[in-house]
Amino acid sequence: MTPWINYHHLFYFKTIAEEGTVSKAAEKLRVGQPTLSAQLKQFEDTLGVQLFDRQHKKLALTEQGKVALDYSKGIFRMGSEMYEVLHDRFKPLKPSLHLGALDSVPKQIILQLVKHAYRISPCQITLSEGKPDELLRELVSHRMDLMVTNFLPTGTDAKGLYPKSITKKNVAFYGAPKFKSLRRGFPTSVSGQPMILPTYDSRLRQDLDHWVKLNKIELNIICESQDISLKKLMAINELGLIPTATHTATGQVLRGELVEIGQLQGVHEELYLISAQRRIENPIAAKLKDSFIV
Repeated sequence: MTPWINYHHLFYFKTIAEEGTVSKAAEKLRVGQPTLSAQLKQFEDTLGVQLFDRQHKKLALTEQGKVALDYSKGIFRMGSEMYEVLHDRFKPLKPSLHLGALDSVPKQIILQLVKHAYRISPCQITLSEGKPDELLRELVSHRMDLMVTNFLPTGTDAKGLYPKSITKKNVAFYGAPKFKSLRRGFPTSVSGQPMILPTYDSRLRQDLDHWVKLNKIELNIICESQDISLKKLMAINELGLIPTATHTATGQVLRGELVEIGQLQGVHEELYLISAQRRIENPIAAKLKDSFIV
Protein backbone atom coordinates (compact mmCIF):
# COMPACT_ATOMS: atom_id res chain seq x y z
CA MET A 1 0.00 0.00 0.00
CA THR A 2 1.37 3.40 -1.00
CA PRO A 3 1.94 5.55 2.11
CA TRP A 4 0.01 8.81 2.44
CA ILE A 5 2.28 11.79 1.84
CA ASN A 6 2.14 14.57 4.40
CA TYR A 7 2.30 17.72 2.28
CA HIS A 8 3.44 19.81 5.25
CA HIS A 9 6.47 17.51 5.44
CA LEU A 10 6.96 17.75 1.67
CA PHE A 11 6.95 21.55 1.88
CA TYR A 12 9.42 21.47 4.79
CA PHE A 13 11.71 19.17 2.78
CA LYS A 14 11.53 21.46 -0.29
CA THR A 15 12.36 24.52 1.82
CA ILE A 16 15.34 22.78 3.49
CA ALA A 17 16.66 21.65 0.07
CA GLU A 18 16.33 25.14 -1.40
CA GLU A 19 17.82 26.94 1.64
CA GLY A 20 20.67 24.42 2.04
CA THR A 21 20.52 24.10 5.85
CA VAL A 22 17.92 23.31 8.48
CA SER A 23 18.73 26.52 10.36
CA LYS A 24 18.03 28.76 7.34
CA ALA A 25 14.85 26.82 6.52
CA ALA A 26 13.69 27.05 10.15
CA GLU A 27 14.21 30.82 10.07
CA LYS A 28 12.25 31.13 6.82
CA LEU A 29 9.42 28.86 8.01
CA ARG A 30 9.43 30.37 11.52
CA VAL A 31 9.59 27.00 13.25
CA GLY A 32 12.18 25.62 15.64
CA GLN A 33 15.17 23.71 14.27
CA PRO A 34 14.52 20.58 16.42
CA THR A 35 10.92 20.49 15.21
CA LEU A 36 11.98 20.86 11.57
CA SER A 37 14.66 18.16 11.89
CA ALA A 38 12.11 15.80 13.45
CA GLN A 39 9.59 16.47 10.67
CA LEU A 40 12.26 15.79 8.03
CA LYS A 41 13.23 12.51 9.71
CA GLN A 42 9.56 11.49 9.86
CA PHE A 43 9.15 12.32 6.16
CA GLU A 44 12.18 10.18 5.23
CA ASP A 45 10.80 7.32 7.35
CA THR A 46 7.46 7.56 5.54
CA LEU A 47 9.13 7.46 2.12
CA GLY A 48 11.60 4.79 3.19
CA VAL A 49 14.57 6.60 1.62
CA GLN A 50 17.28 9.00 2.79
CA LEU A 51 16.83 12.41 1.17
CA PHE A 52 20.00 14.07 2.48
CA ASP A 53 23.56 13.05 3.27
CA ARG A 54 24.48 14.61 6.62
CA GLN A 55 28.08 15.90 6.52
CA HIS A 56 28.79 17.72 9.81
CA LYS A 57 26.36 20.67 9.71
CA LYS A 58 25.92 20.55 5.92
CA LEU A 59 23.18 18.75 3.99
CA ALA A 60 23.64 17.38 0.48
CA LEU A 61 20.77 15.93 -1.51
CA THR A 62 21.03 12.22 -2.26
CA GLU A 63 19.99 10.94 -5.71
CA GLN A 64 16.54 10.14 -4.24
CA GLY A 65 16.50 13.62 -2.69
CA LYS A 66 17.18 15.25 -6.07
CA VAL A 67 14.26 13.36 -7.63
CA ALA A 68 12.00 14.26 -4.68
CA LEU A 69 12.94 17.94 -5.01
CA ASP A 70 12.04 17.96 -8.72
CA TYR A 71 8.65 16.42 -7.94
CA SER A 72 7.99 18.75 -5.01
CA LYS A 73 8.59 21.81 -7.17
CA GLY A 74 6.08 20.50 -9.71
CA ILE A 75 3.51 19.64 -7.02
CA PHE A 76 3.57 23.08 -5.39
CA ARG A 77 3.67 24.83 -8.76
CA MET A 78 0.46 22.98 -9.69
CA GLY A 79 -1.04 23.91 -6.31
CA SER A 80 -0.47 27.59 -7.05
CA GLU A 81 -1.94 27.10 -10.51
CA MET A 82 -5.05 25.42 -9.04
CA TYR A 83 -5.61 28.40 -6.75
CA GLU A 84 -5.36 30.84 -9.65
CA VAL A 85 -7.82 28.75 -11.75
CA LEU A 86 -10.35 28.63 -8.90
CA HIS A 87 -10.19 32.43 -8.64
CA ASP A 88 -10.34 33.02 -12.43
CA ARG A 89 -6.83 34.46 -12.43
CA PHE A 90 -5.11 31.64 -14.23
CA LYS A 91 -2.27 32.46 -16.58
CA PRO A 92 -0.41 29.41 -17.90
CA LEU A 93 3.03 29.22 -16.27
CA LYS A 94 5.93 29.20 -18.66
CA PRO A 95 8.39 26.32 -18.35
CA SER A 96 11.67 27.38 -16.78
CA LEU A 97 15.25 26.93 -17.98
CA HIS A 98 18.38 27.69 -15.95
CA LEU A 99 21.54 28.33 -18.00
CA GLY A 100 25.02 28.93 -16.61
CA ALA A 101 28.08 30.34 -18.39
CA LEU A 102 31.65 31.19 -17.50
CA ASP A 103 32.52 34.89 -17.52
CA SER A 104 34.87 34.14 -20.41
CA VAL A 105 32.07 32.95 -22.72
CA PRO A 106 31.26 35.65 -25.30
CA LYS A 107 27.91 37.28 -24.62
CA GLN A 108 26.82 36.90 -28.24
CA ILE A 109 27.06 33.10 -27.81
CA ILE A 110 24.76 33.31 -24.78
CA LEU A 111 22.39 35.54 -26.76
CA GLN A 112 22.25 32.99 -29.59
CA LEU A 113 21.58 30.22 -27.06
CA VAL A 114 18.73 32.16 -25.46
CA LYS A 115 17.14 32.92 -28.85
CA HIS A 116 17.39 29.24 -29.80
CA ALA A 117 15.66 28.24 -26.55
CA TYR A 118 12.78 30.66 -27.24
CA ARG A 119 12.38 29.11 -30.71
CA ILE A 120 12.02 25.67 -29.10
CA SER A 121 9.36 26.86 -26.65
CA PRO A 122 8.24 30.02 -24.84
CA CYS A 123 9.99 29.80 -21.48
CA GLN A 124 11.36 31.77 -18.54
CA ILE A 125 15.17 31.68 -18.53
CA THR A 126 17.48 32.22 -15.58
CA LEU A 127 21.08 33.13 -16.51
CA SER A 128 23.96 32.65 -14.08
CA GLU A 129 27.63 33.54 -14.55
CA GLY A 130 30.54 32.47 -12.39
CA LYS A 131 33.61 30.31 -11.92
CA PRO A 132 33.76 26.68 -13.19
CA ASP A 133 33.55 25.04 -9.75
CA GLU A 134 30.60 27.20 -8.69
CA LEU A 135 28.61 26.50 -11.83
CA LEU A 136 29.45 22.78 -11.81
CA ARG A 137 28.10 22.47 -8.26
CA GLU A 138 24.82 24.02 -9.43
CA LEU A 139 24.71 21.71 -12.47
CA VAL A 140 25.46 18.50 -10.55
CA SER A 141 22.91 19.36 -7.86
CA HIS A 142 20.28 19.85 -10.62
CA ARG A 143 19.73 23.50 -9.74
CA MET A 144 20.96 24.30 -13.27
CA ASP A 145 19.97 22.66 -16.57
CA LEU A 146 22.88 23.48 -18.89
CA MET A 147 26.30 25.11 -18.61
CA VAL A 148 28.34 26.82 -21.35
CA THR A 149 32.08 26.52 -20.81
CA ASN A 150 35.50 26.41 -22.44
CA PHE A 151 36.79 24.35 -19.52
CA LEU A 152 36.09 20.60 -19.39
CA PRO A 153 36.26 18.92 -15.98
CA THR A 154 38.42 15.81 -15.77
CA GLY A 155 38.72 12.76 -13.52
CA THR A 156 36.07 12.27 -10.87
CA ASP A 157 34.74 15.81 -11.52
CA ALA A 158 33.64 14.65 -14.99
CA LYS A 159 31.56 11.75 -13.70
CA GLY A 160 27.90 12.03 -14.70
CA LEU A 161 28.54 15.03 -16.99
CA TYR A 162 27.82 15.06 -20.73
CA PRO A 163 29.65 17.72 -22.80
CA LYS A 164 28.87 18.60 -26.42
CA SER A 165 31.11 20.82 -28.54
CA ILE A 166 29.16 23.77 -29.99
CA THR A 167 31.97 25.76 -31.63
CA LYS A 168 35.72 25.73 -32.25
CA LYS A 169 37.38 28.90 -33.53
CA ASN A 170 40.91 30.14 -34.22
CA VAL A 171 42.49 32.49 -31.67
CA ALA A 172 44.24 35.75 -32.57
CA PHE A 173 45.84 38.70 -30.77
CA TYR A 174 43.82 41.91 -30.90
CA GLY A 175 44.71 45.44 -29.85
CA ALA A 176 43.77 49.08 -30.32
CA PRO A 177 44.75 50.63 -33.70
CA LYS A 178 47.96 52.06 -32.17
CA PHE A 179 49.29 48.47 -32.04
CA LYS A 180 48.62 47.89 -35.76
CA SER A 181 52.35 48.06 -36.62
CA LEU A 182 52.85 44.81 -34.64
CA ARG A 183 51.40 42.93 -37.60
CA ARG A 184 54.87 43.17 -39.14
CA GLY A 185 57.12 40.49 -37.75
CA PHE A 186 54.30 38.65 -35.94
CA PRO A 187 54.54 36.65 -33.70
CA THR A 188 57.98 37.92 -32.57
CA SER A 189 56.66 41.51 -32.63
CA VAL A 190 54.32 40.92 -29.64
CA SER A 191 57.22 39.84 -27.41
CA GLY A 192 57.39 42.18 -24.40
CA GLN A 193 54.15 44.00 -25.32
CA PRO A 194 51.55 44.57 -22.54
CA MET A 195 49.08 41.69 -22.48
CA ILE A 196 45.71 41.05 -20.86
CA LEU A 197 45.38 37.29 -20.53
CA PRO A 198 42.72 34.80 -19.41
CA THR A 199 43.19 33.09 -16.04
CA TYR A 200 44.08 29.42 -15.68
CA ASP A 201 40.38 28.61 -15.25
CA SER A 202 40.25 28.33 -19.04
CA ARG A 203 41.87 25.88 -21.41
CA LEU A 204 42.90 28.81 -23.61
CA ARG A 205 45.44 30.03 -21.04
CA GLN A 206 47.17 26.65 -20.94
CA ASP A 207 47.29 26.46 -24.75
CA LEU A 208 48.54 30.04 -24.87
CA ASP A 209 51.43 29.24 -22.48
CA HIS A 210 52.45 26.37 -24.76
CA TRP A 211 52.33 28.66 -27.83
CA VAL A 212 54.46 31.26 -26.02
CA LYS A 213 57.16 28.69 -25.27
CA LEU A 214 57.18 27.36 -28.84
CA ASN A 215 57.58 30.87 -30.28
CA LYS A 216 59.95 32.13 -27.54
CA ILE A 217 57.71 35.09 -26.72
CA GLU A 218 58.49 37.25 -23.67
CA LEU A 219 55.27 37.74 -21.69
CA ASN A 220 54.50 41.16 -20.20
CA ILE A 221 51.26 40.42 -18.35
CA ILE A 222 49.52 43.52 -17.03
CA CYS A 223 46.22 41.88 -16.12
CA GLU A 224 44.54 38.45 -15.89
CA SER A 225 40.76 38.15 -16.10
CA GLN A 226 38.07 35.72 -17.13
CA ASP A 227 35.65 38.47 -18.10
CA ILE A 228 35.89 38.78 -21.88
CA SER A 229 33.87 42.02 -21.93
CA LEU A 230 36.30 43.66 -19.49
CA LYS A 231 39.32 42.42 -21.45
CA LYS A 232 37.98 43.88 -24.70
CA LEU A 233 37.23 47.18 -22.97
CA MET A 234 40.81 47.35 -21.65
CA ALA A 235 42.17 46.55 -25.11
CA ILE A 236 40.00 49.24 -26.72
CA ASN A 237 41.43 51.72 -24.19
CA GLU A 238 44.95 50.90 -25.43
CA LEU A 239 46.05 49.14 -22.24
CA GLY A 240 47.33 46.02 -23.99
CA LEU A 241 46.79 43.09 -26.33
CA ILE A 242 44.22 40.35 -25.79
CA PRO A 243 44.18 36.81 -27.24
CA THR A 244 40.65 35.73 -28.06
CA ALA A 245 38.60 33.70 -30.53
CA THR A 246 38.23 35.47 -33.86
CA HIS A 247 34.42 35.68 -33.75
CA THR A 248 34.54 37.28 -30.28
CA ALA A 249 36.00 40.55 -31.57
CA THR A 250 34.14 40.84 -34.88
CA GLY A 251 31.98 43.78 -33.77
CA GLN A 252 34.93 45.76 -32.36
CA VAL A 253 36.98 45.14 -35.52
CA LEU A 254 34.14 46.31 -37.79
CA ARG A 255 33.78 49.51 -35.70
CA GLY A 256 37.53 50.15 -35.89
CA GLU A 257 37.98 49.83 -32.11
CA LEU A 258 40.32 46.81 -32.39
CA VAL A 259 42.61 45.42 -35.07
CA GLU A 260 43.75 41.85 -35.51
CA ILE A 261 47.51 41.59 -34.96
CA GLY A 262 47.95 37.95 -35.96
CA GLN A 263 46.50 34.47 -35.50
CA LEU A 264 48.07 31.95 -33.15
CA GLN A 265 48.76 28.83 -35.20
CA GLY A 266 47.49 25.69 -33.46
CA VAL A 267 45.58 27.58 -30.75
CA HIS A 268 41.77 27.35 -30.73
CA GLU A 269 38.97 28.14 -28.38
CA GLU A 270 36.32 25.44 -28.12
CA LEU A 271 33.03 25.94 -26.29
CA TYR A 272 30.86 23.17 -24.85
CA LEU A 273 27.33 22.72 -23.58
CA ILE A 274 27.39 20.46 -20.52
CA SER A 275 24.45 18.67 -18.95
CA ALA A 276 24.38 16.46 -15.88
CA GLN A 277 22.92 13.00 -15.57
CA ARG A 278 19.39 13.16 -14.17
CA ARG A 279 16.28 11.02 -14.21
CA ILE A 280 13.90 13.85 -15.05
CA GLU A 281 15.37 15.99 -17.81
CA ASN A 282 14.21 19.50 -18.66
CA PRO A 283 12.67 18.96 -22.15
CA ILE A 284 13.79 22.39 -23.43
CA ALA A 285 17.34 21.75 -22.21
CA ALA A 286 17.38 18.36 -23.94
CA LYS A 287 16.26 19.81 -27.30
CA LEU A 288 18.63 22.77 -26.92
CA LYS A 289 21.61 20.51 -26.39
CA ASP A 290 20.67 18.31 -29.35
CA SER A 291 20.16 21.14 -31.84
CA PHE A 292 22.26 24.17 -30.81
CA ILE A 293 25.52 24.80 -32.62
CA VAL A 294 27.30 28.06 -33.42
